Amino acid sequence: MKNHFISAIIKIIILCIVIFTVSLYFIYNSQLIGWVILGLGVLCLIVLIPLKVLIHTIWPDIVFGLIDNGILVILAIFGGEIAGMIGAVIGGAVGNAITDGIAGVFEGYTAEKMRKNNISDKRTVLGSAIGKMAGCLLGAGAVLIIANLFNL
Repeated sequence: MKNHFISAIIKIIILCIVIFTVSLYFIYNSQLIGWVILGLGVLCLIVLIPLKVLIHTIWPDIVFGLIDNGILVILAIFGGEIAGMIGAVIGGAVGNAITDGIAGVFEGYTAEKMRKNNISDKRTVLGSAIGKMAGCLLGAGAVLIIANLFNL
């Protein structure tokens, strides 16, 4: 169990480094950053293939991330528009607490619905972590693409 946990941490750290590095490279390209972040979410889903993690088993985690970061990015954008950097930080921090609660409701609902329909949601440490990362990146990327369309 301990080796499994350490292996999961190492894989997540490697994925985080890739995500951070690619994001940092494109950070000042507001036209592309939403697409890049969306693509990094897809990358997380692709990484599941060699790890033999089935998407349907981590769907609740993906739903959590989509809602969590989707709403979080909206609040951070509005906070930044209203009060600059500190507004974005407050929008992100307060938004994170709010969106975790909201997303948790949807994650729980999705998990319960899957169990009711006899769909296994047997999650692992690695699958749950990557599922949440993928959902967060997909949600943030989608919101940033839309925000860019409206020049926010």
